[in-house]
Amino acid sequence: MNILITAANSAPAYKLKNQLSNDNVIMGDHLDLPDFMLKPGKLIRLPDPNSVSYTHEMLTLCLDLGVEAIYLFREPEIELLLKAETLFNEYNIKILVKGNEL
Repeated sequence: MNILITAANSAPAYKLKNQLSNDNVIMGDHLDLPDFMLKPGKLIRLPDPNSVSYTHEMLTLCLDLGVEAIYLFREPEIELLLKAETLFNEYNIKILVKGNEL
């Protein structure tokens, strides 16, 4: 099971990653990340929540990567993806909110 954690450039996201007993954790962020951080493969650039097709871009990304759970930290991501929770549930992708830390 792959897990996606957003807000990859934040300490709470890394704290969560260390708490999970899963080797298949993918960290991602829509904010700027240095290119050297993206190359190892476990850190990805996520779609921008300001995009009109953000929900569909995130769903496509999750399906392509085999993500079964998304931990959300930032308010724009939380707001948009919780509105589409039913759609994600149809593809067996859980949306989990860990947002109050940021």
